Amino acid sequence: MQRWWVWQLTVVTIVTVCLAPCRGRNQEFSSDTPINNVVSDPHTGRLYVGAVNRLYQLSSNLEVESHAKTGPKRDNRVCTPPVTDACDEAVETDNHNKLLLVHSARNELVVCGSLFRGLCSLRNLSSVEDLRYFSDSNGEKSYVASVEEGVSVVGVMSYFMKENDNLTVFLVAKGYGSHDSTKLISTRLLQVVPEKEWEVFDSIIEASAVQANPFAPRYLHDFRFAFKDDGFVYFVFSRTVGAHDNKNFTFVSRMCEDDHYYYSYTELQLNCSATNKYNKVQAAFVGPAGEALAQNLSQSSQFESISAADKVLFATFTSDDDTSAMCMYPLKFINERIVKIIQACYSNEGLIDNQVAVFSPYTAYSSKPDKLCSGKKSMVRCGAEFLPSPLASTAKFALTAGPSLVRKGHLTAVAVAVETGHAVAFLGASNGEVLKVHLSAHPEVYGRASSEVSGDKVNKNLLFDSSLQHLYITTEKKITKVPVQTCHLKTDCHSCVSMKDPYCGWCVLEGRCTRKKDCSRSAENNTWLWSPDQQCVQISSFKPPNLSCKKTHQVEISIPALPRLRDHDELLCVFNGSFNNAVTVTENPTLVVCSLPSPADIPPTPEQQDFVSVPVKVLVNKTTEVASGEYLFYNCAATVSKNPNAPCISCVTSPWGCQWSALDHSCSDEDTAVGGDHIVRPGQSENCPQFESPEPSLIPVGYEIPIRFQGRNLNIYEDKSFSIGTELMRHTEEEVTKKESSKFSFRGYRFAYDKQQEVNISFHIKDRANERKIDSTLTVTLYNCSVGREDCSLCKHADDKYHCVWCAETQTCVYKKICLASQPESAQCPNPEIFDIIPRYGPLNGRISVTIKGSNMGIQKEDVKKITVAGVECVHLKDRYSVSTSVVCEIGPKRMPPHDLPPERTDSGPVEIEVEGGRRGVSKVDFTYRDPKPKSVNPPRGPAAGGTVITIEGEHLDTATKEDVTVSIGIIPCEVLSFGTNISCKVGRYRGSKVPSDLQTVRVMYGKNTTKEIPNAFQYFENPKISSYEPQDSFVCGGRKIVVTGSGFDLIQSAILKVLPTTDDFSVNTTSDEFVAAAVSKNDTVLEFYSPKVSGPSVKTQLHLDNVKEDLKNFDYHPDPTFNKLAKKVITETSIIIVTGRGFSKAITVREAQAFVGDAACNINILQDDKLILEAPSSQPGPRSKRHRRDMTNNMLDLVVKFGHGEWTVDKVYYARKDDIPLGIIIPAVIVPMLLFIAVSVYCYRRKSQQAEREYEKVKHQLESLEESVRDRCKKEFTDLMIEMEDHTSDLSEGRIPFLDYKTYTDRNFFLPSKEGANDPMITGKIQIPEARRATVTQALNQFSNLLNSKPFLINFIHTLESRSDFNARSRGNFASLLTVALHGKLEYYTDIMRTLLLELMDEHVQNKNPKLMLRRSETVVERMLCNWMSICLYQFLRDTAGEPLYKLYKALKHQVEKGPVDARLKKAKYTLNDTGLLGDDVEYSVLTLQVLVHGEGPDVTPVKVLNCDTITQVKEKIIDQVYRNLPYSQRPKAEGVALEWRPGSTGQILSDTDLTSQKEGRWKRLNTLAHYNVRNNATLVLSRVLHTQSFHQHQDSHDEKNALLEDDNTFHLVRPTDEIDEVKSKRGSMKDKAMTKAITEIYLTRLLSVKGTLQQFVDDFFRSVLCTSSAVPPAVKYFFDFLDEQAERHDNVDEETLHIWKTNSLPMRFWVNILRNPHFIFDVHVTEVVDASLHVIGQTFMDACTKTEHKLSRESPSNKLLYAKEISTYKKMVDDYYRGIRQMVPVSDQDMNTHLAEVSRQHTDKLNTQVALHQLYQYASKYFDLIIQSLDEDPAAQNRQLTLRLQQVAAALENKVTDL
Repeated sequence: MQRWWVWQLTVVTIVTVCLAPCRGRNQEFSSDTPINNVVSDPHTGRLYVGAVNRLYQLSSNLEVESHAKTGPKRDNRVCTPPVTDACDEAVETDNHNKLLLVHSARNELVVCGSLFRGLCSLRNLSSVEDLRYFSDSNGEKSYVASVEEGVSVVGVMSYFMKENDNLTVFLVAKGYGSHDSTKLISTRLLQVVPEKEWEVFDSIIEASAVQANPFAPRYLHDFRFAFKDDGFVYFVFSRTVGAHDNKNFTFVSRMCEDDHYYYSYTELQLNCSATNKYNKVQAAFVGPAGEALAQNLSQSSQFESISAADKVLFATFTSDDDTSAMCMYPLKFINERIVKIIQACYSNEGLIDNQVAVFSPYTAYSSKPDKLCSGKKSMVRCGAEFLPSPLASTAKFALTAGPSLVRKGHLTAVAVAVETGHAVAFLGASNGEVLKVHLSAHPEVYGRASSEVSGDKVNKNLLFDSSLQHLYITTEKKITKVPVQTCHLKTDCHSCVSMKDPYCGWCVLEGRCTRKKDCSRSAENNTWLWSPDQQCVQISSFKPPNLSCKKTHQVEISIPALPRLRDHDELLCVFNGSFNNAVTVTENPTLVVCSLPSPADIPPTPEQQDFVSVPVKVLVNKTTEVASGEYLFYNCAATVSKNPNAPCISCVTSPWGCQWSALDHSCSDEDTAVGGDHIVRPGQSENCPQFESPEPSLIPVGYEIPIRFQGRNLNIYEDKSFSIGTELMRHTEEEVTKKESSKFSFRGYRFAYDKQQEVNISFHIKDRANERKIDSTLTVTLYNCSVGREDCSLCKHADDKYHCVWCAETQTCVYKKICLASQPESAQCPNPEIFDIIPRYGPLNGRISVTIKGSNMGIQKEDVKKITVAGVECVHLKDRYSVSTSVVCEIGPKRMPPHDLPPERTDSGPVEIEVEGGRRGVSKVDFTYRDPKPKSVNPPRGPAAGGTVITIEGEHLDTATKEDVTVSIGIIPCEVLSFGTNISCKVGRYRGSKVPSDLQTVRVMYGKNTTKEIPNAFQYFENPKISSYEPQDSFVCGGRKIVVTGSGFDLIQSAILKVLPTTDDFSVNTTSDEFVAAAVSKNDTVLEFYSPKVSGPSVKTQLHLDNVKEDLKNFDYHPDPTFNKLAKKVITETSIIIVTGRGFSKAITVREAQAFVGDAACNINILQDDKLILEAPSSQPGPRSKRHRRDMTNNMLDLVVKFGHGEWTVDKVYYARKDDIPLGIIIPAVIVPMLLFIAVSVYCYRRKSQQAEREYEKVKHQLESLEESVRDRCKKEFTDLMIEMEDHTSDLSEGRIPFLDYKTYTDRNFFLPSKEGANDPMITGKIQIPEARRATVTQALNQFSNLLNSKPFLINFIHTLESRSDFNARSRGNFASLLTVALHGKLEYYTDIMRTLLLELMDEHVQNKNPKLMLRRSETVVERMLCNWMSICLYQFLRDTAGEPLYKLYKALKHQVEKGPVDARLKKAKYTLNDTGLLGDDVEYSVLTLQVLVHGEGPDVTPVKVLNCDTITQVKEKIIDQVYRNLPYSQRPKAEGVALEWRPGSTGQILSDTDLTSQKEGRWKRLNTLAHYNVRNNATLVLSRVLHTQSFHQHQDSHDEKNALLEDDNTFHLVRPTDEIDEVKSKRGSMKDKAMTKAITEIYLTRLLSVKGTLQQFVDDFFRSVLCTSSAVPPAVKYFFDFLDEQAERHDNVDEETLHIWKTNSLPMRFWVNILRNPHFIFDVHVTEVVDASLHVIGQTFMDACTKTEHKLSRESPSNKLLYAKEISTYKKMVDDYYRGIRQMVPVSDQDMNTHLAEVSRQHTDKLNTQVALHQLYQYASKYFDLIIQSLDEDPAAQNRQLTLRLQQVAAALENKVTDL
């Protein structure tokens, strides 16, 4: 059995390590378990790897040569070896390798593990399977290592001289373990000494204080490194200084190798940095310094002279703040300091410079150095028994080195090599990277070892191979062999030297990046250019430096660093691909001479340039590029284009030495043979004919000012006329007038320019005879006074040179001559105007900044004389003053009111500012002092790491501005994120140690003087913890589901999986891209993510849980798989497809992979790394999309493979075809009848359309005429409404929209109206269950819930119920709502069920040829489920976006209705949108303002507007609405629960709808109104609550009055119903009466239009909020519409109109119309019948807007159709744009949708009556029990899951039946 295991592991391991080299990657070795130690044999180059339970022997190429299993074995720390069955505590225990040592002389490997108290074994160095020695029966003296995983062990081979016998031993140093050997350092034997009874591994020294000290637990030793040098043994470690100080210090200890009793043991403290910031050593390495480092260290102030061969201790350290450093200590100076310490003790009583320098650790003398070092002793190199021991330096005399390199994170490994005299350090880090550092005078990181970064820390065993050419990098489970340099990868000199790699240099004559020894002539000068020097061979100059493109010449190229060439070396020059021979100049070998190309070979000069740059290369031996550069060929003729206004100056001032001919008006190469006055030589621009010196230099806009200028060198232009122009003169040119011999002018131009205050304009001047431009340097500044000077003060602030004035007539700032007024500038500016104040609210204590925005607020800051805000003086902050437009001041506290004024009168007031000249300005808006009152914090808890976003709620929180507000939790700042009616902030990191913390006070500070507290509002809890995650790899394309398990995830708000890219400070092209994926599912213990798509190398994968960051170790990204083309593309009857490629199984399993043929999924039977075997659908599917359908030829289908987010089209496949009917027969048979049908249809449609259009235009014209007649009235009504709606709007701005909580919202949407109404068990949450059975029922309901979460059961359940005729539409709706509540905790599953049922419903409608009817009504369970799903998903959208405009519409409509008379009995109103609810009669009424006093609530009165025709109940309702307007409707008293008392005199009168004073008309009684009681304007009424309505009636005046109230209720309010007698009279009425009846239509249409116009803005706002895609569209809408789009593509007979109907039926009809008609479904309001009637009209309009059919209007059309006929087309376009916009949005993936749904489930499920819903659902299961059982029995999937049995068990428990189950 053992052999079989060994064989298996060998095969697997060999395959693992051999795969990488085969693919050209670094050689790797992977271990199944974590690697603890790695050592190498310098003689053979082998590696020995000690891992948990494993030991490996590897070749130098990391191939496994031998291995052994070392665990797990039965053991326990308390068991004494040998461990037998007698030790009951023994269990299978892992064996961690603690120590590996190579004993080459005897070909043995010392292996120590954590089992059996740290016993060791000896193994064969040539084959570690061969166990040479192991004994567990030698007792405590053979315990070497430690049983504890965290205790470090180091060792070094040595010798022991005993009576002339040289015994082989090793020295071991280890930290403290509770069950280990207590020896800190021990000498262990490697052979048996019979005469001493010494066994292998026995500790042979017992007397040392270092060895047998009882204080080890106090010091927490952590040994990191051990080595020997020059007869000494050294240990590097960190420890504390005692039991009461936990700070670590680093020491190096030394003792003589032949000091077998440790007398010479001495410790020297090592400080890394002057302050010893980096105090804990992590890893160390000893090696030679090399020439460069030795020189640098010698020149530093820290150390004296050292040589290149001197060894240096290189060590990495960490600090307490998780930063690391590397420090270097020459061994020479370590030894010198140790000797100095010893000498101080031996001869100077332990003092150096009169300071204590030495003490004795681990002994009683540790605190008594004077006794330790008393007396004079002679120096003994290795100590003696009579000399003090052990010794240690005090901190004062520690050896200090400055950090050579500082790095964030932990540096866990170090190795140093010397290359060409330069030391290079390789530093391993905790994130898995290995940095390469050039240890120069200023060490810097220049690269990273070329290994994959896994995210695991680098093991401290960082080893070179025997040739020092490669490095072995060990991480947790992997060893990688990487080259120390990658010079050969760089192909040009610049990339080679940019690496700054000391290993590399550019081999000039070979054109390669190489090590120096690999460059054949590297000993010669300039032939090998060292990379850190950053120098390449470069061309320094050309002679001549440039040449005309019309000439040819030889050029001399200077190359200072050109290597000396040999005779056989051949040089070439290459100009733009043209080769020419070249030679070096004998006298100067760095000069190369070659011929320039001919003019024909020179490329043309580019536009807007006067030269062409030609690339030049110098080659050696035809192929190797030595240097390169660019040579310039100039073109004099092109110089003119640089400044067309001054062609001559451009020509002669060019760097090319060109000359200008004034006669020819041309620029050419310099030619001394051509002469004359008309020739201007190079550099003589003063000789050019030119115009210059314009006056004036400032020109105002809009005014014509003459401009004068001078001419020079114009002799050849005598008697010529000139024109002047510029771009701003709009392509016109003016004539230039000559004044004197050289003076010219033109009359000026009225310029227009308003883009900026100033612009420079340059004029050109032309010779009118030939239109040639003559040089002009005429440049003036055009300025516009009005730009940026919008008011008088800004105008006066302008510089005097502009002559700007404020023109009072035009109210603008203009040039003074433009203003036509007789006195263009008044002495003073107008009074200041204040436009706005920010903020408008401040705390009572003041001390916040107020910004005043306005105009004419002074020219300078001193002009502001006084500022008052709400009557309080405000201190001007002069440093923040902006001229005229902005003044900032700091307000003081609110002033205390005089005793005769109520406090609220001083709470607010305007801002007043006084400026220079006594001018004052007062703001139109008021500033208000108020007291913010934070009340609650949500959420009330979060992780200690912080990052929780809390929301603070309360009153008046939006006082001051965001900049004035600071929030803290206890003493921890909370970063304010948003500021408004609520404040949200991000919690900082908790600094305390107690977790959970005490309840913390949340403080909100406003400005400098106001602090508000919410005590006990927030508590810190323990950070979330991650225990595991799987899977641990992904393809680069991402999309693999990663499941993370742990605890405390409910505390966090944001869970993000983040992949961080390479972020080196030494990379050439670093990128800051991060790859992020949010959690798709979250509960307290599980997080689910889809791995993000990445690009480029990644450093590590992190999980960000709010502020908590956790590395996901071992998470690997693999390259995407590659696919080969199919060998066989035909799908036969076997349906098997074989896909080949590479890398399939790296990061996917067969269950996760997907494949498709066309639009149908394939079964994946087998997934191997290079092969996929698929089972295609048996029948031919359709293509995946309509595009593919159009492109489909020869029935070819795409074969698509999908791994996560990656999708690959492998090839095209086709099904084997059977005999088909010829296309020649099919096409005519189908197309001819179709064309005939289309022609007839088009003819009929056009006739009908024309007729309908004429009718529509006629009706539309009538409506427009009618609308015009009431427009003025609408404007007045709308103005009144907007003024009266201001109070409501301010309510909304203060967050007073009475949104329902989630439970009430869902109750009303799901279960109203129901038969039981508010008593529905789902609303009350109560079910009648006997207490004795409650636990049983609860358990059974949980089991029933599990059944519902089984998809086969639930689908069968629904199908069975829907198959029953008695399961009517009401029952289906109720069932769907109950199901929604029951499954609310798993909305992702609910959505899956809904999709499945919808797909069935679609197939059914499509097959029945009536797809347009789908979702029209809620006749099926799934249609109601969809309605509920939309309600759930759009709740937050309602609250955030659509709720406010809907609420405003409702309030505006209610206000408009109640503004006029409303008949309390007939429910008709004067102002309405519904013709059937219109009050036809003209009722006389007047508006009254009542002063209402609420009994028991103080003396304040509330003014309330009512009508004198209102009934008393109507008055009560209006009073309650106004008095309790800040309370939601459910918390207000009801009209029947209050009494209204009028006190006109000394006595009061209770007002009621009916009493003995009510008027009678025949058998009808009129309800009492305010007019009936003669209540006047401004009357005072008292509102008081009554306990019971009945008792209230008992307080009426008399018994007779009470009886009167109980008479028959034949009452009316405004319009008395028609009696039978009246009806008879009406039939015999006159023609005039009939005519009046007929005219009513026109009257009420006018009123309807008036109300419609008044409310139009509110209707439009609501429609826009619902149908706008520019703001946030709910993800559910996008997700569901995409689902409908996909299904429409799947079905051939679903056109765009049908798809439009589906979307309309699913969202607008199913959700928005319902919410619009029932505002009480989202708000806590009461909708009266009159308001409800108008809402139905708006709802019908919304429905009409969503339909595709055109509405044909006529006189018989309903009034609401006519009412909105004009707007319907606009609304229809909004709907179309909305649908189109959603289609163009970025898709919402299933992952994103599931994340959203999971968050909704998490937030709200616990608020719903889930148990009640389950109980109600079971009633349906009980009713149809037998049918459900029968259905389940017939379903194989249900049988497999035993669903029948589980349902019977639930029934038995719920119905208390005794069964045989």
